[in-house]
Amino acid sequence: MNEPTTRDLADAPAITGERADLLAALAKSRHFLRFTTRDLTDEQAGQRTTASELCLGGLIKHVTVNERNWVDFILNGPSAMGDATTMTEADWARWADQFRMLPGETLAGVLADYAEVARRTDELVAALPDLDATQPLPKAPWFEAGARWSAHRVLMHIVAETAQHAGHADIIRESLDGAKSMG
Repeated sequence: MNEPTTRDLADAPAITGERADLLAALAKSRHFLRFTTRDLTDEQAGQRTTASELCLGGLIKHVTVNERNWVDFILNGPSAMGDATTMTEADWARWADQFRMLPGETLAGVLADYAEVARRTDELVAALPDLDATQPLPKAPWFEAGARWSAHRVLMHIVAETAQHAGHADIIRESLDGAKSMG
């Protein structure tokens, strides 16, 4: 992946206002989530330290999948997320796999995938012509029937979910080896 050069960044239009605020909040939450994995081995990133099924690598995988899916929703509507009411047992098993490190997965690979999704999201926020454009939510028991979300609302949801999972990650990390993100 080619990183932007100083010249590329200087030529890019400045992101201001609401978009800058959304990106700053998302960057802060992403930082704290990634920070919980500092100095860990792949084995530690896959270790469960609480009663839940969650591990640090799995949380990052989950946030990555969700951010990717929500960005696809902004671009393509509910078809990008599928119909949760028709999920099979195999679909639910694949969904559960995003919460754990699977054989052959590495922390470096999980973090690289997350960085690529973050880059794509940031580019979308900068380029979207209208943050108020809405899409109908996909069919799912947790969504109100007929509800629509704007790109802005989806982005706020991504920020909130990332922050929430950064908190989960902090608890898991502290349970693992006593390290904390803050304090």
